[in-house]
Amino acid sequence: MSSVFDVTFFWQVFVTLLVIMDPPGLVPPFLGLTRGLPSPVRNRLAWQAALVGLGVIVGFAVFGQSVLSYLGVELPSLQAAGGLLLLLVALQLLTGTYSEPTEEERTKVNVAFVPLGTPLLAGPGAIVATMVFVQRAGDVAQFASFSVALLLVTVLLWLTMRFSGVILRALRPSGVELSTRIAGLLLSAIAVQLVVEAIKTFVTSG
Repeated sequence: MSSVFDVTFFWQVFVTLLVIMDPPGLVPPFLGLTRGLPSPVRNRLAWQAALVGLGVIVGFAVFGQSVLSYLGVELPSLQAAGGLLLLLVALQLLTGTYSEPTEEERTKVNVAFVPLGTPLLAGPGAIVATMVFVQRAGDVAQFASFSVALLLVTVLLWLTMRFSGVILRALRPSGVELSTRIAGLLLSAIAVQLVVEAIKTFVTSG
């Protein structure tokens, strides 16, 4: 089984992406962005946003390294930059600095693309973390684990948006707030670990 699926790598990818994308924290902005829309339209926007987020992340996973190679950027630099970006995301989760768009902004664009698909789902933190994991994957088993983890996170995000009203009633605003703060704390630890590993690589290679 280990030759076709790396369980440890799967959990690393799954937990990291789950913490970064923060499904419970997605409930308030999704409800705010789709406020007043009929249920069928909200359901359509939910799966559209999930597909957009997945597409953006897969695009960076496939072509991101080619762009980095063209720019002459190495993995340790990406890890350090990614760690700093993740730390910024973590601080936003911890401090609750998200602001909802105005009614005029909501009517100008399809919210499933912007801001739900990106940057709320496929934001800088998720993109950088994905690229780092793709670089770490060294065999078919790890690539398979990465793919399954990414798909599962996407499904969870879609389910969260699809049943956002039910989740909000179950958790209540205070529960959503608490889960968001916990996610921010975990994400800050992951961000610091990325920076530490990058520094170690720079020191040993120097």
